[in-house]
Amino acid sequence: SGLVLVKNPHLDLMEEDVLYHLDLGTKTHDLPAMFGDIKFVCVGGSPNRMRAFAQFMRRELGLAGAGEDVADICAGSDRYAMYRAGPVLSISHGMGIPSISIMLHELIKLLHHAKCRDVTIIRIGTSGGLGIEAGSVVITDTAVDSSFQPRFEQVVLGDVVVRSTELDKDLAEELLACSRDIPDFPTLIGHTMCTYDFYEGQGRLDGALCSFSSEKKSEYLRRAYDAGVRNIEMESTAFAALCGLCGLKGKSCCFPLL
Repeated sequence: SGLVLVKNPHLDLMEEDVLYHLDLGTKTHDLPAMFGDIKFVCVGGSPNRMRAFAQFMRRELGLAGAGEDVADICAGSDRYAMYRAGPVLSISHGMGIPSISIMLHELIKLLHHAKCRDVTIIRIGTSGGLGIEAGSVVITDTAVDSSFQPRFEQVVLGDVVVRSTELDKDLAEELLACSRDIPDFPTLIGHTMCTYDFYEGQGRLDGALCSFSSEKKSEYLRRAYDAGVRNIEMESTAFAALCGLCGLKGKSCCFPLL
């Protein structure tokens, strides 16, 4: 049916579902009226970037008031920021798996309660590149963990739960085709490695701690490249797992800064 799925039977027993970190709820807001026509959701780490993206989309879509500021739908919360541009939602998710996971749980419930159909969700953001030209755009085909495996591991009530991180391959090809219409816009499809840490987890030598040599770092990054990794960030495995389980057509498109 194209509906956004939730896989939690306990929600049916709740009188009200409060989306705490989005400052929304099923009793306090008419979610179908507010969000029922949403078709695209773009998420990224920074609130300011997502605000700028929403303003950009309003101009691109020729919406009324395109030159004006956009209102933060989640202004009552200081955790995330959400903006709307016609059928497009633009939402910040912060840094790292815990932050994006909280946002995605509540976003998916929001889309479900609003009875949205056939929603496409795209993560846009910066990343580190691996063996590619700086300024390229990497469209993720599969998100992998620090061992280069396509999985998202989470401890739930003491048990290790492993979930798939495959992303929609047709969407990847569609986005790649779009990029060919834009000159000087190098774009490729590759694996994205997701780490739990910005410093040691990504092989950086400039953190407060460093337990490895520069030679060991270089050898690890070579193995990552040989495994198909083309960029490194901190959210993609959780993003891919949650989107896949809840019937969302998802893709990550990141811009390697170096």
